Amino acid sequence: MVKICCIGAGYVGGPTMAVIALKCPSIEVAVVDISVPRINAWNSDQLPIYEPGLDDVVKQCRGKNLFFSTDVEKHVREADIVFVSVNTPTKTRGLGAGKAADLTYWESAARMIADVSKSDKIVVEKSTVPVKTAEAIEKILTHNSKGIKFQILSNPEFLAEGTAIQDLFNPDRVLIGGRETPEGNKAVQALKDVYAHWVPEDRILTTNLWSAELSKLAANAFLAQRISSVNAMSALCEATGADVTQVSYAVGKDTRIGPKFLNASVGFGGSCFQKDILNLVYICECNGLPEVAEYWRQVIKINDYQKNRFVNRVVSSMFNTVSNKKIAILGFAFKKDTGDTRETPAIDVCKGLLGDKARLSIYDPQVTEDQIQRDLTMNKFDWDHPLHLQPMSPTTVKQVTCVWDAYEATKDAHGICILTEWDEFKTLDFKRIYDNMQKPAFVFDGRNIVNADQLREIGFIVYSIGKPLDAWLKDMPAVA
Repeated sequence: MVKICCIGAGYVGGPTMAVIALKCPSIEVAVVDISVPRINAWNSDQLPIYEPGLDDVVKQCRGKNLFFSTDVEKHVREADIVFVSVNTPTKTRGLGAGKAADLTYWESAARMIADVSKSDKIVVEKSTVPVKTAEAIEKILTHNSKGIKFQILSNPEFLAEGTAIQDLFNPDRVLIGGRETPEGNKAVQALKDVYAHWVPEDRILTTNLWSAELSKLAANAFLAQRISSVNAMSALCEATGADVTQVSYAVGKDTRIGPKFLNASVGFGGSCFQKDILNLVYICECNGLPEVAEYWRQVIKINDYQKNRFVNRVVSSMFNTVSNKKIAILGFAFKKDTGDTRETPAIDVCKGLLGDKARLSIYDPQVTEDQIQRDLTMNKFDWDHPLHLQPMSPTTVKQVTCVWDAYEATKDAHGICILTEWDEFKTLDFKRIYDNMQKPAFVFDGRNIVNADQLREIGFIVYSIGKPLDAWLKDMPAVA
């Protein structure tokens, strides 16, 4: 029986291994992590992450051929294939600070694999890693190998949160990069055989190691670039009276461009886009390509600009001050159908409003108060370290309250900021909300999900990103 072990029970490791276990009943899959609370959660009815469909998959396999354990060394020793899915945060100090990936957790995983292994193993990079990581890991394994042979493969994940299980069941492509040697090809084939249980052969792509590593960074950079492109257009649309929804629809009708990832918003978030682009920038700089580095850096600059622009619009519309005004924040996750708040634009928007002394009332159907408080007090990039290494019990932000109902959040508020496109926000009773708010009542729609005309009829002053401006907003231009 083939045994697979995955080090790291997070957003990537957990769902990926659960689906492999479901689709390959003949393979024994163990997911290991040093975090006891996280493994306990995976073994309970309340899984540590929210992902539609994940519960069913885990419940079907757990205890049969899918196991979650803190006995890392035992499972690594017994495995034929070891997936490494650990955090690769952006470095906050030292060489490459603010851009380069911190490979501390990766390196300690590699050293541990070399230490405990008694048989040959295939080691698979599953975390998003900078190009040439495989080479470094290979060196650590070979220099500590005691005669055991290791083959390194790169198998980047292309999951979108909120649809991860569907993405795993029916992937656009599975990418496997390996050494172009007989042993390397054999290892690639072994991993290919696992995926071939349910993925059609023509969707399993094989490349060399560097191409696989770079393809992941490139894919995320291209996706983020599309968002920044449409967000840049949204600013121009507001200035000229064009409607960004109409513009992006017209642009997306061109089959060479296509309609996906062309929704203007308050900005992109998530654990990968910014991190991967910063990583790409750093790699370009290290390889003497400053122009290329600068090109990709602009994608992040526009994203930051969009978040600042949104905050400025809120403050300037409300008589240039939000001091001591209650503002309702609807949605905190970086997108709908996930509880993930990593790099969510809501953090910067909330911090911007708090900087102007606003009082915030936050509601998100999937994000806990503890997580929101932690996000608003944490330093940049701290979120990407394992939980037990993050600052303990964060100091709470006094001007922030978290509530479990949109109506409670908006009661007595001066304004509403919609920062996540949860479906439930489209069907709220806005008349009821309006009646319970301070007047004039503002809605700042950072996701373009509400019907602005209907809200204006109720009496709201509405700002939608990239849409023709309300007369009120025209009188009070946002100062950038």
